Amino acid sequence: MPLPFLKMQGAGNDFVVLDARTTKLNLSAAAIRHIADRRRGVGCDQLVIIEPDEAGADAFMRILNADGSESGACGNATRCVAALLAEESGARRVTIRTMFGLLEAEILGPGLVEVDMGTPLLEWGDIPLSGPADTLHLQLALGPATDPAACSMGNPHATFFVDGFAHLPIELIGPKLETHRLFPERANIGFAHVESPSRIRLRVWERGAGLTLACGSGACAALVNANRRGLTGRQATVVMDGGELLITWAGNGHVLMRGPAETAFAGELPDLV
Repeated sequence: MPLPFLKMQGAGNDFVVLDARTTKLNLSAAAIRHIADRRRGVGCDQLVIIEPDEAGADAFMRILNADGSESGACGNATRCVAALLAEESGARRVTIRTMFGLLEAEILGPGLVEVDMGTPLLEWGDIPLSGPADTLHLQLALGPATDPAACSMGNPHATFFVDGFAHLPIELIGPKLETHRLFPERANIGFAHVESPSRIRLRVWERGAGLTLACGSGACAALVNANRRGLTGRQATVVMDGGELLITWAGNGHVLMRGPAETAFAGELPDLV
């Protein structure tokens, strides 16, 4: 039978969203890659599956990268799923369980959602790194990218602080940094230009997806790492190719992410491809 889907996006980070709350799905990695293919499939950065949650959350969200691998967190996808669940229930607040844990989301207005992304993990073993290291200044460099800071927002991130993007070959160095031996589970690689203490320009090479228009967890990591370096305050607008997110590292240690969530179109997939 054809499989209904929604195509959604948050700040240009786009998703194919499948509902498996009543019928379990078992997609192969090849099927995921086919769906995510922008020429042969629907096309997306990540495939998102909404599943039932037996522990009391409104739903469990499974995140699958375009290469078929699974991710522990995706901030933009969380906002999209939160908007769907809130529209169904009429509730203003929803709780979504991910591999990283529970995420609380609040609907602030039409197409505007704020998600509590939890507490960043800053120790090398929690990110994880392959061995003990100063996560504020990693001994890692490739071309013009040097001296990143690292943290986990449910998935590993390394943030390089750069002067600009004109001479930064992200498509060339991104894949090499993603798979560097320092990152046993690979990593999302952010390139952040701090324009002011309250504004960061960011581009992210995403683990398993490549260079995307936006990365919600990457924006959170950029703010956290910039603040740890003394480059920004605890709140900043993070500007990406696809749009802007407002990121706040709150006093309780949690990171709040506010931004858009929109449905582009609905369709049907052939029999699980």
